[in-house]
Amino acid sequence: MLKNISYNDSKIFDEINNYVGKPYTIFQRLRIGGIGSSKLIINKADSKISNLLNLDNNINKCNIEIRPKGIIIRFRSLLETYGLIIPFFKLKLFKGKANEYSIYIDNFFIKVQVSKKDEHDFFKKITKMRISN
Repeated sequence: MLKNISYNDSKIFDEINNYVGKPYTIFQRLRIGGIGSSKLIINKADSKISNLLNLDNNINKCNIEIRPKGIIIRFRSLLETYGLIIPFFKLKLFKGKANEYSIYIDNFFIKVQVSKKDEHDFFKKITKMRISN
């Protein structure tokens, strides 16, 4: 599910919370060891996301937030913030080349470049949480 999350629209936030769960509390975040990724460079995406990313000339970056029942991939296009909301039961995660991960849901996909060890560890954390749910 791809949504424009730039504005404080309670209907969209309720829909996201129902889909992937409410955000973790600060104590849960500390216990888990962090729920957010660093900025990841987007190498490739499906046509709908690519069209959004090509509207401006900035470097295409995203970050990932872990929620209790899924993840949210956030990226910016022009002055808008978009979120690709993915519940764990629909998440398909593949490690491609040595420094690339592919994230799929239905008709959407994003391939991100990772270079640091902690970024690889973050994807391992997502995999473990997906298996435990």
